[in-house]
Amino acid sequence: MKIAMLGSGFIARFYADSLVGHRRLDKLHAVYSRDIKKAKQFAQDYNLPVYSDSMYDVVNHPEVDVVVISLPNDLHLAAVQACAKAGKHVLCTKPLGRTAHEAKQMLDAVEAAGVMGGYLEDLCYTPKFNKSLASVKAGALGRVLWAKSREAHPGPHSNWFWDKEQSGGGAIVDLGCHCIEIARSYIGKQVRPVEVMCWAATQVHPIDAEDNAIGMVKYANGAIGQFEVSWCFRGGMDLRDEVMGTEGTIWINNFMRTGFDMFSTGKGGGYVAEKAESSSGWLFPVGDEVNELGYNHMFTDMFEAIDGHREPTETFYDGYVVNAIIDAAYASAKSGAWEKVVIDDWRGSNDTQIASDFAVYNEQYYLIKEEILPHGQKKLLLKDKTTGEVVVRDM
Repeated sequence: MKIAMLGSGFIARFYADSLVGHRRLDKLHAVYSRDIKKAKQFAQDYNLPVYSDSMYDVVNHPEVDVVVISLPNDLHLAAVQACAKAGKHVLCTKPLGRTAHEAKQMLDAVEAAGVMGGYLEDLCYTPKFNKSLASVKAGALGRVLWAKSREAHPGPHSNWFWDKEQSGGGAIVDLGCHCIEIARSYIGKQVRPVEVMCWAATQVHPIDAEDNAIGMVKYANGAIGQFEVSWCFRGGMDLRDEVMGTEGTIWINNFMRTGFDMFSTGKGGGYVAEKAESSSGWLFPVGDEVNELGYNHMFTDMFEAIDGHREPTETFYDGYVVNAIIDAAYASAKSGAWEKVVIDDWRGSNDTQIASDFAVYNEQYYLIKEEILPHGQKKLLLKDKTTGEVVVRDM
């Protein structure tokens, strides 16, 4: 397949580096940029035969099979609609829309056209995430009770991120979309997100949107997804996930403190890692950002899904659900109360029963816990099923 890139900036180059570096059969063929000079430079850098400042011309180019959208958030809807009209498969960067209403229009457009809509949520494809999710699905953690994801850095690189009208919001829509989908994946995409409680504030930057936020997403089975996002964190980019289940725990550090520490006086200068604030002192480089951030695995899944006539792991429907949760987060940040997640087209389970599979010790007791004390004595804490009395037993 031949690929068209809509956009020529930061994320477009990350995507292009992955597509070119992976040496796939699928090839970058065309690029669109609103600035023809940037389009030409991008085409030269990646050896593309076609470049243009007309999105219509690039999307409708007869040799283009698949379109990758790496444009500002306010341009996603028009770009997806153009791809659907042209009958081209479309892969869109996160977030899918500025709102759930926009995302739903994109979902409807690709489904009506019969083309694939792939949601480019790279952090749900990182090697660490893939392996940890496989462990969760295999039951290694038991029932997932709580999943937390954090992304924090000194703020985005382009001016449009800081414009609430163009971006649709601040740190929540920019970073929270990652965190929400990560937690949702661990808890189970079939489990319905029900309510959101969120705090958000503009603490540092002279902008209309939020630069800090913390939110909790309540799911129908009683699990909680938590997100922490910030454009005010100093020291680089902090990407961390935690999952807690009835039988285990996972901690992941994706970007900082990954085992690659380096000290430099700064004499060499140059690039260290995404969002790194300095090239001197103790530094935390990332061995292969394109791979560690999931781009290689993401595009492999997307193109194999097209080849196999199946849905990718991350679809436009997933992007729509994430946008619906974000809408509820903004409503909660404004009201200070739990706000319902409104999903007009829910396709998962409608089971609202909160799981409570207590461990059974015997016919009379539930097992609360067993423990070995510092002096070696073993204890059992049990709860009587009938009376509710909690008792201690020596082992």
